[in-house]
Amino acid sequence: MARLQRKSLSTPTETRTFPNGKLEIFDLDDVVVGRTVFQPGWRWSTDVKGIAGTPSCQYHHLGVVLSGTLHVEMDDGPALDIGPDTAFEIPPGHDAWVVGDEPWITIDMAGMRSFGRPTVGAGERILGSILFTDVVDSTATLARVGEPRWRDLLSRHNELAQSELDRYRGRLIKQTGDGLLALFDGAERAVRSASAIAAGSAAMGLPIRAGIHTGEIERIPGDIRGGAVHIAARVMGVAGPSEVLVSASTRELLAGSGLEFDDRGSHELKGLPGLHQVFAVRTA
Repeated sequence: MARLQRKSLSTPTETRTFPNGKLEIFDLDDVVVGRTVFQPGWRWSTDVKGIAGTPSCQYHHLGVVLSGTLHVEMDDGPALDIGPDTAFEIPPGHDAWVVGDEPWITIDMAGMRSFGRPTVGAGERILGSILFTDVVDSTATLARVGEPRWRDLLSRHNELAQSELDRYRGRLIKQTGDGLLALFDGAERAVRSASAIAAGSAAMGLPIRAGIHTGEIERIPGDIRGGAVHIAARVMGVAGPSEVLVSASTRELLAGSGLEFDDRGSHELKGLPGLHQVFAVRTA
């Protein structure tokens, strides 16, 4: 819930450093503001790519430039130099580097919660809540609206999803065509993020389905693996349009969260032994 508050720029909540740059985080509950300082020579694909584990920066940036110039190149071709005393918006899917001898210093109001955050070491096993989403009837939607409209809808959906992942401290693991795989350090945040993505996607006429399971996973470069990942994918497969389903183990972790669920019964999940009970999120 929004509340009247302030945060001094002299006392960041967190400071992250990486080669040729640093990021200061100012946490205002659900909102995160970042102050970036990228030194001459900084380049995303050189200095941050190994931390992010994605081929290009997948964060949506929105802010103002205090000093310096950044050259941005989008994955699909467009490029732009962004200089001092400028308000900017940079969509997901880009590389960028500092131009000239002056540091690029900005105040960024989007995409900062997880930017430059180190990933778990490859091969290390951790407990997490896994979210899978998928656009419902994507082939039929593509045929109905046509290729240009479909690309626009999917781009808007991806930006919405990244924004809600960032808001609830989720980490995008990878895009799965017309869906995504994400990891959270808390079951409630995973459910609230999935519910927000489902609501926003439905409003733009692109309903999704989502599945969440909590279990132990192994991080590998650019991906996660383990039985818990397969369970989350199968739970998603049972969901209907704009529905968020969770496994029984995730539901147990949410006692006292204020979230309400409807029992969707027990299902045979492809490739998994026995029956598995799933629950649909009623309120979020």
